[in-house]
Amino acid sequence: MDKLEVWKVNMKYALIGCGRIAENHIKAAADNRFEIEAVCDIIPERMETLLKQTAAETRNPIGKIGRHTDYRQLIDKTAPELVSIATESGSHAQIALDCIEAGINVIIEKPMALSLTDADKIIEAAAARNVKVSVCHQNRFNPAVQALRKAMDAERFGKLSHGSVHVRWNRGQEYYRQAPWRGTWAQDGGALMNQCIHGIDLLRWMMGDEIETVYGVTKQQFHPYLEIEDLGMAVIKFANGAIATVEGTTNVYPKNLEETLYIFGEKGTVKVGGTQTNTIDTWIFADEFPADNEIRAIQEQAGNVYGNGHTPLFADVAAAIREGRAPYVDAVAGRNALELVLAIYKSQRDGLPVNLPLKDFASTDMVGVIK
Repeated sequence: MDKLEVWKVNMKYALIGCGRIAENHIKAAADNRFEIEAVCDIIPERMETLLKQTAAETRNPIGKIGRHTDYRQLIDKTAPELVSIATESGSHAQIALDCIEAGINVIIEKPMALSLTDADKIIEAAAARNVKVSVCHQNRFNPAVQALRKAMDAERFGKLSHGSVHVRWNRGQEYYRQAPWRGTWAQDGGALMNQCIHGIDLLRWMMGDEIETVYGVTKQQFHPYLEIEDLGMAVIKFANGAIATVEGTTNVYPKNLEETLYIFGEKGTVKVGGTQTNTIDTWIFADEFPADNEIRAIQEQAGNVYGNGHTPLFADVAAAIREGRAPYVDAVAGRNALELVLAIYKSQRDGLPVNLPLKDFASTDMVGVIK
């Protein structure tokens, strides 16, 4: 999509959840000149820490930003036009449904839910209440990813052969000790659900979305104190005949190595690399376009592992609300990424390929499976 200008509007905004990712949400809201009305967290100290960290970006003085330890009170007392949800993954769905019921537009951190039943409830409720729901797959807005998407839409690859995503990261015990919900099936999911779902989203989106069959294997190699997998691999057959593979892990020593996306077609080869799919490492097509040299030079720098995509994602949601259209990354997109992760999990549990569409599966269906 074309570059979005930030929305200089007095949109009333609130954040629910003030943990690790919250600073990116507040900064994105501030970049878009939203009126930051309130924040919410069950731990009051986290709200204060967040607001102090982002004081330079927020328009409202810290003292005028409401604090709530119960998100239902925030909804009742603040009545924001837009809320972003950045709590533990297991609570995303219920909070989103309560916001939607109140007529509030929502941005949901990934994953949008931990079961397909809950994801479908969100989609149905949003349609019934005519509110906008976006899922925070912010890497879709990376300049490198946008360039790849435009090439895909222009059919520069010709017939697709295959693709792959590699999320080779590191997460140690210190990371999991920061929050007790991490590494649990009820509130988090494993490496594929938490760390790798962004790359999985990009792979499915680029390869045509419609999947026939998934075969996956997951394992816990180095994190015996957790319930979940720290390594997952899968082979995916798409309806268009293309094949793709997924490799996702938190076992790379000693730090994050890469998040890379490969696409191979009869007339093109592209590798989007870097640690957050934010650089163009390979860009070769049978037909050279005038802009190709400029695209090859894309080497985006990001301040943290989350990249720079939250600000344009927030801008797009504001535009979608004003224009009465679907967000660029809507709830269906969020469900697609979730469905693919859960299909890999189900394949591991059952020891069989899984045919899509998948009617229902939940992260909690994996309890006791990973060893």
